Amino acid sequence: MFRRNREASLLARFASMKPPKNAGGLVDLAKEALEGLLDLMPGTEGVDWSRHRAARWRAGPLGGVLAPLGHLDRIELNDLLGIDDQKAQLVANTEQFVRGFPANNALLWGARGTGKSSLVHALLNRYATDGLRLVEVNKEALVDVATIVARLDSEPYRFVLICDDLSFEANDASYKALKSALEGSVFTQSENVVVYATSNRRHLLPEHMSDNTSAQHVEGELHEAEAVEEKISLSDRFGLWLSFYPFRQDGYLRVARHWFERLAADHDVAARWDESTRQDALRWALARGVRSGRTAYHFARQRIGALALARSADGTRAP
Repeated sequence: MFRRNREASLLARFASMKPPKNAGGLVDLAKEALEGLLDLMPGTEGVDWSRHRAARWRAGPLGGVLAPLGHLDRIELNDLLGIDDQKAQLVANTEQFVRGFPANNALLWGARGTGKSSLVHALLNRYATDGLRLVEVNKEALVDVATIVARLDSEPYRFVLICDDLSFEANDASYKALKSALEGSVFTQSENVVVYATSNRRHLLPEHMSDNTSAQHVEGELHEAEAVEEKISLSDRFGLWLSFYPFRQDGYLRVARHWFERLAADHDVAARWDESTRQDALRWALARGVRSGRTAYHFARQRIGALALARSADGTRAP
């Protein structure tokens, strides 16, 4: 945020500069402009992929830069419960990719908090030693996708571009950039990059009832409206679709218990999962209106954190 404000301030200052009245003023103006432009330029230092497993693409008015991510989610595949089929399919696709075999771009869509992003990060933790690396790209930066792929093309690693919470408006430039990249030459010429995108909806553009009013029957065949075709066309560019659904109560409780016991062990808290804890977990989900893996994880953090704090306050182990 600070950098964006600084960029806007510098650009506004340049725009308001008045032409100098003499040669000395022209030199000063050129010097000030050059210093400002150098401040705006992204850093030239690259990511040392032998040391960093993940990076984020940071766009700027004069280009972009890959910035290493230091603190990564330590989640493992065994921590992800209730999504066995989705996990198996994405593990298989990722292993194909890591080993240099054909693999698909993947769209992970469905209910919030069900493990879509966590699954991608768990795959990084599984396959990092095999050369897998992760690049986070936000929606606004997708216009740079061709540049990002070109930057990574010569690296001796395999890269997953992860786009989280992906959705677009109809006139969004980044939508057309990603669609063009997926269907054009960007990825057909690059063998070491795939895209894994997460979204709460399967069709990445908003859908309206009016989109279907112009559908026609022609000689017994249904011809969808162009608006509908446009909305589903991007999703079709992903070779692998994985659907994630809200958890049933038993699935939610299984995840809550897993994290409760996992965090208790991590923090050396003597805590038992009993009927009282089970009821508290259900009330926690009811208060938030959703049963999901994220909700279960938050419950476990709150409960184990409270027990650990009580133990530290009285100098004894929590019961």
